[in-house]
Amino acid sequence: MNPIRFAAAHAAHRDWRVALRRALDDMLHDARVATAHAADGGEVPAEYTLGLCYLTDAFADEAEAILAELQHRLPGVHWVGTVGVGVAATGAEHFDQPALALMLAPLPRNAFRVFSGRQPLRADSEDFHPHTALVHADGRTPDLQELLPELAARTASGYLFGGLSASRGRSVQIADAVFDGGGLSGVAFSAEVGVLSRVTQGCQPIGPRRIVSRAQDNIVVTLDGRPALDCALEDLGLPPDMELEPLAEALSSTLVGLHPGEDFDVVAPAAFGADMLVRNIVGLDPRAGVVAIGDTVERGAWLIFCRRDPEAALADLRRIAREIRDELAASGCVALGAVYVSCSGRGGPHFGRPAAELATIRDVIGDVPLAGFFAGGEIAHSRLYGYTGVLTVFTAAR
Repeated sequence: MNPIRFAAAHAAHRDWRVALRRALDDMLHDARVATAHAADGGEVPAEYTLGLCYLTDAFADEAEAILAELQHRLPGVHWVGTVGVGVAATGAEHFDQPALALMLAPLPRNAFRVFSGRQPLRADSEDFHPHTALVHADGRTPDLQELLPELAARTASGYLFGGLSASRGRSVQIADAVFDGGGLSGVAFSAEVGVLSRVTQGCQPIGPRRIVSRAQDNIVVTLDGRPALDCALEDLGLPPDMELEPLAEALSSTLVGLHPGEDFDVVAPAAFGADMLVRNIVGLDPRAGVVAIGDTVERGAWLIFCRRDPEAALADLRRIAREIRDELAASGCVALGAVYVSCSGRGGPHFGRPAAELATIRDVIGDVPLAGFFAGGEIAHSRLYGYTGVLTVFTAAR
């Protein structure tokens, strides 16, 4: 008997009822096809137990009604998900329009646990031992940067994947109910659920690695013993006497890559490895020569000025998809389904054509059922990233 693939579908329509009906019908058809293929001529009923539901923010106010309809149509299925400015599917995306993406997984019921503030994830449960977790979070949650490592510590692998809700209105999460009060939610998986995951960065370094020689909170005072702003101007090729307004404009499109220690490599093609955190420049003081960034920074960290680069981002996405494909082949496993969480700054027109990221993933790993969303920040390992994509594939032995 072949392993049963996940079932996925997506739809866009201004009326959530129409979009949901179309996506449900397509997904249930996909489930029947997947079950028949797995049966290979025999009768193997697939029990789909876990569902993912991602909504664009145009449907955020209808989240309760959407979840109620899903629970009515598919009783016994546990649902998790959140809202983004766009949703992702196999080879397709819906960005800045009313849409949703659904996926069903036929997992053993004892192989996962849905968690939220109402039902926290426990590491010491007698009947379930979390190994990895898909996490959705509200970026407004206090101490989020501390909560993620704490949650990761409750899993055996320490590996989380997912992202922050992204909405221009109501920000919601789904974890067998709808939550809009902040916090973290999602679903944890036991070790019997195979997972391969990679992080791809989307920035091009534009200067050398520099060491933070003095900093306070999120203010970079000196780099390599020199004023941080002088280093930024040098790396960007800007004159030292540049007027404030054009200088602020130039730095508004510049980012910084941060790494806590000295031992890291820049990964071809001129992109960063997964340990690099990319943050915005949020302010500057020409008189003091300092630069403020969107995160705290410690003395001794490495910093590189960089810019978003669509060509390098797609090349690096192709690289991580190939790594996953090659690891599947080497282990004799197959891909059952996938989750892709991408930064909202990478969606829509960023790559110059629709669904460029999703088409790249499909070209490399094939028509694997996929669902995901465009987030306000991406979660991988126990850290919060920006301007990245997190690709996670669920696997099983052939």
